[in-house]
Amino acid sequence: MTDRLPLPDAAAMTPQQKAAADALIAGPRKGVYGPFLPLLRSPVLLERVASVGEYLRFDSVLDARIRELVTCASARHVSNQFEWHMHAPLAIKAGVNPGAIEALRVGARPQGLATDEQAALDLADELMRTHGVSDPTWQAALAAFDEQGVVELTTLVGYFVMVSWLMNAAHTPAGAQGAPLEPFPQ
Repeated sequence: MTDRLPLPDAAAMTPQQKAAADALIAGPRKGVYGPFLPLLRSPVLLERVASVGEYLRFDSVLDARIRELVTCASARHVSNQFEWHMHAPLAIKAGVNPGAIEALRVGARPQGLATDEQAALDLADELMRTHGVSDPTWQAALAAFDEQGVVELTTLVGYFVMVSWLMNAAHTPAGAQGAPLEPFPQ
């Protein structure tokens, strides 16, 4: 697949695009890649999406292990190459069992998760499958993460599905990080 919205040549960027790119390079991401390649076509939207993502990735009340596990589940749900290949190693580094990541990769339900991981994955999975969350799933997540944590967890799912959809539509490449993530059978 051809990248539909690759990084524009620096000389062709508008001043707003250049400012948005410079802000990404100066921030914790240290570069323009992934969803920010297509988002560069809308610099104000890029800045706002980047700000939400920066909070969710780097400042959320959720533990990095939970954030990365749910990011992987979200990326896998929509078969997004970039987010999967970026976050699967980060999840393992954050303490997620490699077997849980492999189970997600092949479309199986991870086994032997910690209680908070199970609550997070249950909420994410139910939200992506049914577009809502049942009372038992909500209560389990609330017990594990409190109200702020559940709001941030739910928003994390939405954020990563959103940027994954954008990259899927734009054919944003995953880079050279491992074997392609195969789509689930339909």
